[in-house]
Amino acid sequence: MTVRVLLADDQALLRATFRMLVDSYADLEVVAEAADGAEAVELARAHRPDVAVLDIRMPGTDGLAATEAICADPELTDVRVLVLTTFQTDEHVARALRAGAGGFLGKDASADELVDAIRTVAAGDALLSSAATRALIARFLATPEPGTARAVPEDLAVLTAREREVTALVAQGKSNAEIAAELVVSPLTVRTHVQRAKTKLAARDRAQLVVLAYQSGLVRSRE
Repeated sequence: MTVRVLLADDQALLRATFRMLVDSYADLEVVAEAADGAEAVELARAHRPDVAVLDIRMPGTDGLAATEAICADPELTDVRVLVLTTFQTDEHVARALRAGAGGFLGKDASADELVDAIRTVAAGDALLSSAATRALIARFLATPEPGTARAVPEDLAVLTAREREVTALVAQGKSNAEIAAELVVSPLTVRTHVQRAKTKLAARDRAQLVVLAYQSGLVRSRE
C-alpha cells in the first residue's frame, strides 16, 4: 500500500525538496503541501493523509497547534503526525507527543532517516528509539501540563500483567524484537500485546502508549 503524505513547512524550497524525495519512493506519495499549520489542518481534513509531516516552527498557526488540532479531530484518527524540529531537545516536542504526534525528527536528519521515519509513524510505531528522545520523554512527559488530566495507575487496570510488562518495555524505547528477546517470546506475540494495550487504552499509536506509561507511573523518569 502507498503511504499518503502531507507536508507542512513555511519554506517553499524545503517543501519542494521533501516532495521530490518522498515521491521518489514507490511506496510513498505526497498528496498535499501546506505553508502553515492552519492550512495543514484544512488539507488533512480534505485529503486524509496517512502521515502529516509538520515543521514545528511556522508563522501563524505553528506545527504544535496543528498537531493538537489534527489529533483532537475524531474524523482524523487515522492521520499520524511526524514533527520536524531544529532542536531535538525542545520541550515543545514533548507537547506535540502529548497531543498525539507519533514522533519527531531533527531537520538535520538524512534523506533515508526521513523516509524511514515516515514509514515508521505510518505503521503506528513511535519514533522514540534514540537516547535523546527517551531522555526528553522521561523529563517532560512524566508530568502532564497544567490544566490537563493526569493518567493514574487505575487507568492501566484494563491491561493484563503481560500487557503492562510489554507497555513498560515499550516506554523504555525498546523495539518489538528487543522485547521479544527479553521476554523469550516471538515478535508477533509482542506486537499482539502492544496492539491490545493500545486498543484498551484508546492510544492512537505507540507514542501515546509511552506517554500513558510515564504519566501513570508504570515507568518512572530517571534523574
